[in-house]
Amino acid sequence: MNVMAARPAPDPETYTPPRPQTRSAVVALLRAALRGDGDLLALLPTDAYRTLIGPLGYSRRSILIVNQPDQVRRVLADPEGIFPKSDLMVDALAPLIGESIFVSSGATWQRQRAMIDPALTLMRVNRAFPAMQAGAAECETTLDAHAASNTAFSLDVTMSHLTADIICRTVFSTGLATSAAHAVFDAFTLFERSVAQVEILRLITSKAWSKTPQRPFVLEACQTIRKYMGELLDTHLGPNGEHFDDIASAVIAARSDFDRKAFTREELIDQLGVMFLAGHETSASALTWAFYILAVQPHWVAKLRAEVAAVAGDGEIGFEHTKHLPTVRNIFRETLRLYPPITFLPRVATEATTIGKMRAKRGALIMIAPWVLHRHEAFWRAPNVFDPDRFLPEREAEMTPGAYIPFGLGPRVCAGAAFALTEAILLIARLFRRYDFHVEQPGLVRPAARLTTRPVQQIMLRVTRAGT
Repeated sequence: MNVMAARPAPDPETYTPPRPQTRSAVVALLRAALRGDGDLLALLPTDAYRTLIGPLGYSRRSILIVNQPDQVRRVLADPEGIFPKSDLMVDALAPLIGESIFVSSGATWQRQRAMIDPALTLMRVNRAFPAMQAGAAECETTLDAHAASNTAFSLDVTMSHLTADIICRTVFSTGLATSAAHAVFDAFTLFERSVAQVEILRLITSKAWSKTPQRPFVLEACQTIRKYMGELLDTHLGPNGEHFDDIASAVIAARSDFDRKAFTREELIDQLGVMFLAGHETSASALTWAFYILAVQPHWVAKLRAEVAAVAGDGEIGFEHTKHLPTVRNIFRETLRLYPPITFLPRVATEATTIGKMRAKRGALIMIAPWVLHRHEAFWRAPNVFDPDRFLPEREAEMTPGAYIPFGLGPRVCAGAAFALTEAILLIARLFRRYDFHVEQPGLVRPAARLTTRPVQQIMLRVTRAGT
């Protein structure tokens, strides 16, 4: 076994997983700008975790961080229609997913949501569960090979392949083994790490609604993704399309209540691209952190194995079993608290307004940060400690309503929340029952926030069969 992996595990009562060291606002700004690695977590000063509403650092356009739960709800629900998704996010994602439901607003968003809602019912977890089981079985084949050869492998890549395989099976009725799906995965990895939304100097120095140019290789990655998403889509548009009964076929069949028009082919690529993005990358992010934490916390692995054995024995973990694994569920919920996949939910004020007692000028970036809200000193006891038991029913009184939003809030709340939770419970329960995971260099793990919360460097593991 690797020497680093054999070190004593951290105390489960006080274990604090990796997080950035906080600084003053000026030092945080300088550090983020000088690093040039696009890590938005580096922008967060110490005061961000203490203030309810206030300015975030220094920038030309004004950035306001909002941690007060009632005002978080107001901004995300946006009953006044003045807080659309930020122009930075829209510009960053437009080459990939166009004016799709993830970035659109107003009447366009309402039309798209009404058309897509029937397709989203196909993500009901009982219907999608066989795809999850098939993805887990495919992953076990890969992990068995790693165990037999004692080879180190990337946890990040493994989780990305696993969740991409599952979402491909759910949306397109095909696994990740196709060359098209692999190409989509590889190009998206490049896009996520390089897209200009994470150019911090531009965030600080640009005016509101300034166009954000993307580098040629980022645009090329977007074209690659759209090309192969189109090929997956075309299997459903051809003469055999009528034989499919999946999300892609449901979105193809969708018609607008306003004019009975269907989505064009380009619009279909936009909308299905969002589903792939949301159903694969966010889950991969959260599962990467859950597997890393459990790999260095054998105390919690022992607890979850005992629970799985009591509920499912040595047999197949079925859909009904996932409803009766509270320890596994709370481990994942606590992972989502500490490492929310969508680190920031930026909005822009389209008119001057007041948020709480703070004035927000037109064009101000309104930063809702689940990362900060979930670690805020006013809302959480020992906010940086990994403590799944904080979600036990007997500790429910400790929870501050509105301070836990891993899936967002309001009309844009993640429609796949139940899917993601069930998927995670199955994968954690099934894979940790079968394997022991050993982190190669746990002391080097550090989180960064770009489009999602990811480790700065890939986490390398070795795997053995449980108990060997």
